[in-house]
Amino acid sequence: TVSFNDFQKLDIRIGTVIEADVPKWSHSVIKLTVDFGEQIGKRTVFAGMMKFYKPKDFVGKQFPFVINIEPKKIGLEGDYSEGMMLAADLIEDKDKPEEGKPILFALSQKVPNGTKVR
Repeated sequence: TVSFNDFQKLDIRIGTVIEADVPKWSHSVIKLTVDFGEQIGKRTVFAGMMKFYKPKDFVGKQFPFVINIEPKKIGLEGDYSEGMMLAADLIEDKDKPEEGKPILFALSQKVPNGTKVR
């Protein structure tokens, strides 16, 4: 159980993916460059969704991201992920929950980059 106070510590913002590619060393992650607007700027976020999506599926689209998570080193080249993309986890086989498919969120209308999710 997470307290309401702990939940409020998460800073979830909407960002637009402006670039997406697969690093040479990657077998599972896509490197996203995300624009969170003037106040926050651009950040690099790695999404472990290569099994289900191609980089072109992200470019130009808005998604929710947790942006106040501790940066995490990803891959051999010392890149850091500066956020975490949120997606629904569709588990089609209850005996294999680790094989769930991430389902991307879609906003019903475009919002300014950096908009806070409440």
